[in-house]
Amino acid sequence: MTEVEYSAFPTSGQVEAELNRVKYKNRYHSVLRSTVFTLLVVAAIAVLIATLWMPVLRIYGESMSPTLTDGSIVVTLKTSSFKEGSIVAFYYNNKVLVKRVIAGPGDWVDIDEDGNVYVNNVFLEESYLPDGAKALGDTNITLPYQVPDGKYFVMGDNRDVSVDSRNTAVGCVSEEQLIGRLAWTVWPFTSFGKIH
Repeated sequence: MTEVEYSAFPTSGQVEAELNRVKYKNRYHSVLRSTVFTLLVVAAIAVLIATLWMPVLRIYGESMSPTLTDGSIVVTLKTSSFKEGSIVAFYYNNKVLVKRVIAGPGDWVDIDEDGNVYVNNVFLEESYLPDGAKALGDTNITLPYQVPDGKYFVMGDNRDVSVDSRNTAVGCVSEEQLIGRLAWTVWPFTSFGKIH
């Protein structure tokens, strides 16, 4: 009589353990695929929002200090309406510049030797500027100056160093150049909040 050795066959406990391992592995891969897919969709939506409605920009330079400092990261809202005092981002020679709207289409702008700004012969209260920040700056336009139709007169908050609409190198900003209005500072965290 031939002896048969049964030890080569798995026990019912081993079969059950292997089935549980395979089920766990399948569940793990399913959850992993689902998580990766969800992250990709969220990232795509975030990129669309950042590109189409709320571009995120990093500030370089000191032309808007102390309001915005070098290295600040800001969120911009795409909009087509800009009012006096709004900080806007716009395209200029393959760069993005950030300045403050001083006057709109058709307005008359005048700046005296002390840096006081007048729009349509009315003194412009600039509470956003610290004491001593006003300056005539690098101005080579003839004052008083009328803002052309479809354009905005913009200036940096650091009037001594900012090159802006006071200089023909930048000039007034057309509506087509405008990206949007700066809304929030998100970095550094000490400056986190709404931009004024």
